[in-house]
Amino acid sequence: MNRFQSYYENVIRPDLLLKHSYTNVMEVPHLKKIVLNMGVKDVLQDKKHILTGMILLERISGQRPTVNRAKKSVSSYQLKEETILGCKVSLTGDSMYEFLDKLVTIVLPRVKDLKPLRFKSFDGQGNYSLGMKDTFVFPEIESEYGRIPKTYGFDIHFITTAKTDDDARSLLSAFQLPFENEKGKNE
Repeated sequence: MNRFQSYYENVIRPDLLLKHSYTNVMEVPHLKKIVLNMGVKDVLQDKKHILTGMILLERISGQRPTVNRAKKSVSSYQLKEETILGCKVSLTGDSMYEFLDKLVTIVLPRVKDLKPLRFKSFDGQGNYSLGMKDTFVFPEIESEYGRIPKTYGFDIHFITTAKTDDDARSLLSAFQLPFENEKGKNE
């Protein structure tokens, strides 16, 4: 069992149960999955560019990513159906908690000028999205600095079982994600 998973079960879950008006332990929100999504713009000119994005996501997550394709043709973007757009990885279970541990303890402290995470990035259903502008802050990627031609960014989506954004915020801040409070200061 990962240390963040045991921290959730032994510290966060009882704490949230006491703070909120949950009647049952099973009502306490938990992380369902973490989705890493990378859109590769250069893939429209040359399909080989998707390989760099897939290798980066595989090194970061430890799982092989799946390819995202366009569902419909959009003439204003000159996009055809089934065109490759990017790649994604869904992390659940132990791999999810290992990634969260690495993100909180290693990656976020390395980000220069890290501002507190904004509350408006919640989707209204208890899920949170975070954009990473640079993949070189991950220890698996920084050793490959000379081999990768440019910086790639990607999105991290935290999917929770929380019914409200406030419940999800209290869950994610219990995992030491640095959210801003209502007054705009670091929590």
